[in-house]
Amino acid sequence: MDRQILDVLNTGIVILDNKYQVVLWNHWMEMNSGKNREEIEGSLLFKHYPQLNTLFFTRSVKSVLNFNNYVYLSQKLHTYLFPFPTRGIYARDFEFMQQSCSLIPLTGEDGEKLIVITVQNVTETVFLEQSLKEQTRLDGLTGIFNRRYLDKRLDEEYTRFKRSGRVFSLMMLDIDHFKQVNDNYGHPFGDLVLKELAALCNDIVRGSDIVARFGGEEFSVVLLDTEAEGAMIFAERLRKKVEELSFRNNEGLSLSITISLGVTTVTKDIESSAHLIEEADKALYSSKESGRNCVTLYDDKKHKGKPKKSSVMGR
Repeated sequence: MDRQILDVLNTGIVILDNKYQVVLWNHWMEMNSGKNREEIEGSLLFKHYPQLNTLFFTRSVKSVLNFNNYVYLSQKLHTYLFPFPTRGIYARDFEFMQQSCSLIPLTGEDGEKLIVITVQNVTETVFLEQSLKEQTRLDGLTGIFNRRYLDKRLDEEYTRFKRSGRVFSLMMLDIDHFKQVNDNYGHPFGDLVLKELAALCNDIVRGSDIVARFGGEEFSVVLLDTEAEGAMIFAERLRKKVEELSFRNNEGLSLSITISLGVTTVTKDIESSAHLIEEADKALYSSKESGRNCVTLYDDKKHKGKPKKSSVMGR
């Protein structure tokens, strides 16, 4: 095989013999591995990459050598074969280059069975795929999850509850008199309030919880493995933090806001995730009717379908 041709390819090419000795290491592999061909050709591959000495890899090689099979290693399943560092703008997102690889049978000039490993750098493609996926589930303004993702996760958690009894709570919150913020301070300031409130919610929840923008100035928080009492404590903590917070823009304008919150917890009487949203929304509406800046817990059994105002109240 003409080395000069292999060296100009924008693909990694490695040729091994049946004892895992490196027969060829092309220029692409040199550039991305930092290992010169003089250093690696003629030596055992596992000497340089011991992490490849696995049952999966050796079985794949034997399948190619013994049966002339082609083996493809998808990035989605294996992420990479050779641990090459990621360079450039993608280094902050991936520690190692993302690779799609193939193992191909080859017969040498003397009839010796060889194996060709091709390595393609697909880091940019993976980055773009992940970015697109993030865009479909994140709110464009606040950077937290959007309504579509919230609905999906609520469906999943409700199904999990029906199967295993894993309890979770849903909290809905709304910024009090938000229209006045936009009317008096302008929509850019209103956007600032939305973004900083979203950031505050993200800061105080656990990593497993879900913060989403429900729509407009309304947000939702899914508190996993949390009963009603714990959800109420969290909601009151958030209410107080918002009440104490001052929102400032670059022009020196300052504003304080309050929020109203509604809380509900999944029970065996809940018929769907949409039913759970309906209960949390009713509890939120009760908070607004009670003068705003307070937390309301929905309790269907004790209050015959009417929201119950919590003893945890603001002013």
